[in-house]
Amino acid sequence: MQDIEPNQIYTSKEAGDFLRLSERTMKRFLKQGIIRANKVGGRYRILGRELLRLVSPDVEQKAEDVYMGIKGKTQKTIKDW
Repeated sequence: MQDIEPNQIYTSKEAGDFLRLSERTMKRFLKQGIIRANKVGGRYRILGRELLRLVSPDVEQKAEDVYMGIKGKTQKTIKDW
């Protein structure tokens, strides 16, 4: 498998292959805006830097921080009941 180039433009199929996502999941992520893309001629085109953003360890850490914050608030609310 080749490396993801930040300035390269990929199709949704190519991006899905890199991320190991099914076509259905890829389509859902695109429609929900989880993966940012542009539509050209009715087809999605995704920049390589967007794919790199998704697999970045920084993104994973931010998601974990948000989850832990929500979890803490939920536990506090339940405890206060």
